[in-house]
Amino acid sequence: MTTDLVDRVRRRLAGGAREITSAAVAQAVRDEAGGVVGHDDVLTALTLLRQEFVGAGPLDPLLRDPATTDVLVTAPDQVWVDGPAGLRRTEIHFRDEDAVRRLAQRLAMAAGRRLDDAQPYVDGWLPSAATNTRIRLHAVLPPIAEAGTCLSLRVLRPAAHGLTDLRHLATFDGQLLEVLRAIVHARLAFLVSGGTGSGKTTLLSALLGEVPSGERIVCVEDAGELQPAHPQFVRLVTRPPNIEGAGEVTLRDLVRQALRMRPDRLVLGEVRGPEVCDLLAALNTGHDGGAGTVHANSPMEVPARLEALAALGGLTAAALHSQAAAAIRLILHMRRSSAGVRHLQQIALLTRSPTGLAITPVWKDSAWTPAAPALTALLQNAGVPLPAPLTPC
Repeated sequence: MTTDLVDRVRRRLAGGAREITSAAVAQAVRDEAGGVVGHDDVLTALTLLRQEFVGAGPLDPLLRDPATTDVLVTAPDQVWVDGPAGLRRTEIHFRDEDAVRRLAQRLAMAAGRRLDDAQPYVDGWLPSAATNTRIRLHAVLPPIAEAGTCLSLRVLRPAAHGLTDLRHLATFDGQLLEVLRAIVHARLAFLVSGGTGSGKTTLLSALLGEVPSGERIVCVEDAGELQPAHPQFVRLVTRPPNIEGAGEVTLRDLVRQALRMRPDRLVLGEVRGPEVCDLLAALNTGHDGGAGTVHANSPMEVPARLEALAALGGLTAAALHSQAAAAIRLILHMRRSSAGVRHLQQIALLTRSPTGLAITPVWKDSAWTPAAPALTALLQNAGVPLPAPLTPC
């Protein structure tokens, strides 16, 4: 099976109007070969060409692995995968730069996006045959990507673990399990902070699973990751604009719609734009017990992050400080270790200070701080006492 023959078969299939099936590929191979072709040659062509026309091509085995979180292509011979063990290089190779470019452009088309020299980058969602995963696509073409086409695929699977599951996975210890349950039952609004892949969404989903079954949760998300074990969980998911740029439904649109759906608890899967203004307004008008996630390197950086996002919605820093201090009680910070282990690193109080917002850790690096009694007081005032006191170390 020569490279020239594969290229001719590829052009024949790309120019045809019929569905690209195994039979169609086999017939195209025989037509282009101009005679009898051995079974081995047909199988080779089927493997090579179906990789180019179906699914994610040679990346499909990586995407099907339940442990995969990211697949990254930085060159034809550099395919990387991220998972529980961290980032590692795989043995998968593309034939050349053109093969990577063709795959990126085909995936962009599947996502309803354009990727060419006039529009050399793309961000979108791939349709998935599996109902429990979504794949986010990002690609950049040369010369923007100087070394060649860069392709990034993030696999988003539903966060379905409960708090007990996370306890067994060493995300936190036994005492924190009861504290986290108490926070949920006391209806203390909180944000889960952390970096990308630190387990923010997983912890949020587990906490929502502890909400009493008689309460209705309305959640607004960009990717549909949260899947708590709760009988009254309603999810609204954003919609990107179509190829003409019309039909977009934003997080801010959906937060406003969620308020009309009688939520007992309003949840924003990720706070990342001006929708923070609508969330804080809702939490300050009777919707206590709300929650969300936010990207931040530490709890101390959450106020600055909220200020920047609120500014996008026209909210001044002073107004943000007042609304956030009245609405949000706690920051739960997740961190992923160099070994790939995700754990709850801090619990901090968010309060108003003369200069803005104050972040006070009550639990940090497996120990209660001298500020821990303040959390105990919040829980007691809500009628949810802890079975044991929080003793500072």
